[in-house]
Amino acid sequence: MMQMLSAGGMPVLSDGQRSADANNPRGYYELEPVKSLAQDSQVISQGEGKVVKVVSSLLEFLPDGHEYRIIFMRRPLEQVVASQDRMLERLGKVAPPTPREAVIRAFEKHLSKLETWLCKQTPISVLRVDYESVLLDPYREATRIATFLGWSLDVEAMVRKVDVSLHRERNASLGGVPSQL
Repeated sequence: MMQMLSAGGMPVLSDGQRSADANNPRGYYELEPVKSLAQDSQVISQGEGKVVKVVSSLLEFLPDGHEYRIIFMRRPLEQVVASQDRMLERLGKVAPPTPREAVIRAFEKHLSKLETWLCKQTPISVLRVDYESVLLDPYREATRIATFLGWSLDVEAMVRKVDVSLHRERNASLGGVPSQL
């Protein structure tokens, strides 16, 4: 998503500290201080008028006094867990012994609480974007995103950033079923 937004013409707030690697061959588009949003919420003020990547667990720490437009990427949780496990494996680390079903339930609980919280926030607008939909119809999704943001984005450039081959964990989470994309 960050690649799409950048290609479309949105300024991205990123420090480049975390470069591309085997887990994310196109890079991370992150700003390291955002990971400390819970301790220092003012770091977000640097992002005024820009795209800033914030993980879902930190959204509740967004400070008041700003208008936020959140593009909330949704992906099947089985794929998220498989992707995290593979990332740990590629880094030479062992995935925690927690059963996958328990991890998925914890994510579901987190997302449910987050949805409740988001619905109560008036300075926050949310566009929910399904990861699979971006892969299946990137033009439609890029157009939705541009409309939501109210920017005249280069939708064609955004579409060119969608690379189905990077959807590597789909097969792992579906028990080895070949991708139909």
